[in-house]
Amino acid sequence: MTQTREDFEARLRKIGAERYHDLHPFHTLLHDGGCSADQVRAWVINRYYYQHTIPMKDAAFMSRVEDPALRRAWRSRMEDHDGTAENEGGIRRWMRLAEAVGLDPDYVASRKGVLAGTRFACDAYLHFVREKSLLEAVASSLTELFAPKIHANRIEGLLKNYDFADDSSLSYFQTRLKEAPKDVAFGLAWVLDHADTAEKQDAAANALAFKTDVLWAQLDALWGAYVEPARIPPGAWQPGEGLLLKRAS
Repeated sequence: MTQTREDFEARLRKIGAERYHDLHPFHTLLHDGGCSADQVRAWVINRYYYQHTIPMKDAAFMSRVEDPALRRAWRSRMEDHDGTAENEGGIRRWMRLAEAVGLDPDYVASRKGVLAGTRFACDAYLHFVREKSLLEAVASSLTELFAPKIHANRIEGLLKNYDFADDSSLSYFQTRLKEAPKDVAFGLAWVLDHADTAEKQDAAANALAFKTDVLWAQLDALWGAYVEPARIPPGAWQPGEGLLLKRAS
């Protein structure tokens, strides 16, 4: 049976309440100041791969959209990450964080040392958006519904617990607090408008659950490699690699 618009939105929000990666123990460790400098660096390196994938995902989505109005509405997402003449963009802001924790931004941009689990999760997301319906692709972006909370908690926790944290190094998260609500308002309305059958609602809900799995899998990979049992797989970043020269001594 097709759910009402209100009930379907509640269903989507319940997925986030139960499955969003703010529940992962790595985030508790990070936000409470329990991560070592190398664990923070591992997170920055691996999370960059996700940041790198997002505008590619959005470009893949837009290449399939025939409606100019939808393309215009979606275009700002790429600009938010890649930047414009007036906006340096999220990727550059992430590199500022990388430098603040002592990483060479060229090393981070090379994507060397990224965990296989991170690659597989992010690449799966890119393939999902390329291959699934437009409804499922948009629905998968709705993890943004839950992002402002985790960004706010992250800013508070990092500022409180780490010397590298300041307005410059955390500008990515501060800016996303302003950008994400605009994106999610459009995406949520679009999904609610277009998921007009029970089958489409199920597909959209499953797409959102898939995206929570993508985010969770990345933290599972980080946890296993750098926290417990701290078994770094072959080819992954090793502490001491990719550091800024001034901090490598």
